[in-house]
Amino acid sequence: MTSEWLVVGGLLALGGLWWDGLQKRELAIQAARQVCQRAGVQLLDETVSLARLRLRRDDRQQLRLYREYAFEYSDTGDNRLPGRVYLLGGEVLDVNLVVMRLG
Repeated sequence: MTSEWLVVGGLLALGGLWWDGLQKRELAIQAARQVCQRAGVQLLDETVSLARLRLRRDDRQQLRLYREYAFEYSDTGDNRLPGRVYLLGGEVLDVNLVVMRLG
């Protein structure tokens, strides 16, 4: 009976992690969309993908999940440039657009 409860508990924990990940992904999409609008560029595919997941400490030294999301945007409409959204827990730390410069 005890092992069954461990399995149920493990499945509930995985389900909670999955649900939290969906919410954080939506937060990352909103952050990428806002930055692209402010910069006057187009967010391609209207989505982000998880590039990195690990544990990090916040300012209060509490362990939080650190997520790095990748996305692509276009400044001309016919190219694809990389961007990144960085989350720590439920807080957006930064959003970066890679700017390509010639010469």
